[in-house]
Amino acid sequence: MIPTFILIVDDDKMTRQTLSLALEDQYQTVTAKDGKTALEVLRTQEIDLVLSDLFMPGMNGIELLEQINRLPERPPVIFITGQGSVETAVQAMKNGAYDYVTKPINIDRLTLLIEKTLENKRLKEENILLKKKIEETYPDLSMIGNSPAMQKIKDLARQVASTTATVLIEGESGTGKELVTNIIHYNSPVAHGPFIKVNCSAFAEGVLESELFGHEKGAFTGAVATKKGRFELADNGTLFLDEVGEMPPSIQVKLLRFLQEQTFERVGGTRTQKVTVRIISATNRNLTELIKAGTFREDLYYRLRVVKIEMPSLRERKGDIPELVGSFLKKFADRHGKQISRVSAEVMELIMQYNWPGNIRELMNCIESSVVMARGDMINIDCIPEYLTYSGSDSPRDGKEGLLQEMERQTITDVLNKTGGDKVKAAKILGIGLRTLYRKIEQWGQ
Repeated sequence: MIPTFILIVDDDKMTRQTLSLALEDQYQTVTAKDGKTALEVLRTQEIDLVLSDLFMPGMNGIELLEQINRLPERPPVIFITGQGSVETAVQAMKNGAYDYVTKPINIDRLTLLIEKTLENKRLKEENILLKKKIEETYPDLSMIGNSPAMQKIKDLARQVASTTATVLIEGESGTGKELVTNIIHYNSPVAHGPFIKVNCSAFAEGVLESELFGHEKGAFTGAVATKKGRFELADNGTLFLDEVGEMPPSIQVKLLRFLQEQTFERVGGTRTQKVTVRIISATNRNLTELIKAGTFREDLYYRLRVVKIEMPSLRERKGDIPELVGSFLKKFADRHGKQISRVSAEVMELIMQYNWPGNIRELMNCIESSVVMARGDMINIDCIPEYLTYSGSDSPRDGKEGLLQEMERQTITDVLNKTGGDKVKAAKILGIGLRTLYRKIEQWGQ
């Protein structure tokens, strides 16, 4: 078992010895007679907790705390203070101290406080390890892009993550709603708890009710055993309700009650279940329109929308596309063992011009397809999906032979001359796909 080291800092030798003797059965203790000595210990030895007098000659406890806060590894600090200095101790807590005890010291209370402090430290360390593990599993856990629209989303996600508020995320398919949900949960006070996801559009009404709230044995045909629902599984964590706009009205009533009371009953059950769950929901539907149509409850909407995050479409943040392309390119080149480091200027211009109805998901799939099809170290016009080069009718406007074909050739030649040979711009002006333009040029031997 790894020993726990506690640093006791006090200018009174008797106090140091008494505390050290009282704690040595459970912990390894190190003592320091002043703040300067304490800092030397902290810089040379791994300390799990600091127990320090608040008022000492030279460097006092507040000054010592300021120095500890600057260390790469900052152990929690508990202060010892007299009854008349509680106000100063409270101020020290605002500056980062974990707690304080007053003199005369009750050893039993101090031991309990140390255990609580160390448990809190352990949970924080586990949370950091969990986040690292999640980032390794989901390397896209950070939001890419510095456009004004994305800066707003990042700031809002960061702000709401520190709370347990109910969040509604709206946006088109493929805009990254689930990514934002991941970021909020794994940076929240319940990050160490379960993270349960359910797509409300993936189940029939009766099945969805059982999935969410569970069921008792014999509740319906096939219910051969009691089953916990997603709400129970997410206790002390987060439940993500994706496509919440598809939730049937009968289940909306039960969800509303849960948001109001944090209670529910399993299907076929009478015993009230109570859990503590943070709800994050997402939808690509316009919920206000669904409310007008009578298919979504207005009171539920307001309960879900304590904080609302509206995800911008890729069309609204085109300035982020080059960075997204670079990130996806590296990801899929590594995944598929390809030595590809760039896209051609023509391909990048096509990517920037395309409307991206599928948003980031479509862009990601496009880059992966291009990486798979690429033969060299660069993504060029030959390996991108065909839809990306289509910008209008690919068929000749009129006629079949002779004069009209010559007119077509002359028109294309004139446009190419005007654009200085820029085929992407020429295809856009002509209203034809870039592949079509290349094909016609090859046919003419130009």
